[in-house]
Amino acid sequence: MMRRNRSELHATRASNWLSSRSVLGWGTCSALLMLASACSKPQSASVETASEPSTAAVEAKSADAPVVAAPAAAPAEAAGPAKVGAVAPDFTLSDLNGKSVSLSEFRGKTVVLEWFNPGCPFVKNSHTTGSLKGLADKHASEGVVWLAVNSGAAGKEGAGLEANRAGVEKFGIHYPVLIDDAGKVGKLYGAERTPHMYVINPAGVLVYKGAIDNSPDGEGQSPEGGKLINYVDGALGAIKTGAKVSPEETKAYGCGVKYQS
Repeated sequence: MMRRNRSELHATRASNWLSSRSVLGWGTCSALLMLASACSKPQSASVETASEPSTAAVEAKSADAPVVAAPAAAPAEAAGPAKVGAVAPDFTLSDLNGKSVSLSEFRGKTVVLEWFNPGCPFVKNSHTTGSLKGLADKHASEGVVWLAVNSGAAGKEGAGLEANRAGVEKFGIHYPVLIDDAGKVGKLYGAERTPHMYVINPAGVLVYKGAIDNSPDGEGQSPEGGKLINYVDGALGAIKTGAKVSPEETKAYGCGVKYQS
């Protein structure tokens, strides 16, 4: 009886030991399977990194992107009146003999533009007793090109070939008078008065525009401030010496340009 009980006790212990080994084995296997499964899954950081382009790729893409060209400069006519510090707009007009004259043909030389009307009292005064008398001849020996422009429309005061030829003879003008009866060049330069003066340096840049001097009577007898200042003569002297033109712009006085409209 006792021997049988001992046999059963040993059998029970053996059964319990086998059971615990089985449970341990299953748990170990399950743990290993879970670890293997976790190792087989991609890391979330790796997935995010793979979905974002690298810095090198972004730079390469940027390098391959087309370059957008800067817009072309607007033509002079669209840019408005000529501005000091900017290239003077080119033009072509005919002189009193029908010869075509273009501003561009004088590039490399200093050019003076004088808005002209032989019937204007201020023009008469400036050419007979005032600051324009002999001024063009004085600077012609230095290579300065002087061009008068008449933007008066047909039928207006001082317009027409005969009136301008008479003015050239009367004032002793030795430089071309160009006819702009359509007023296109006058408006391109913003010419408002006669005389209205423009000085262009050898690089083709407009460096002065405005009055001939500071004497609004045109005779040079009533200068503002008591001292006569010939602005055009001063600008030409500054260009010659390489100094800065000052003043660069003044308010022109004289008759209004006789545009068609």
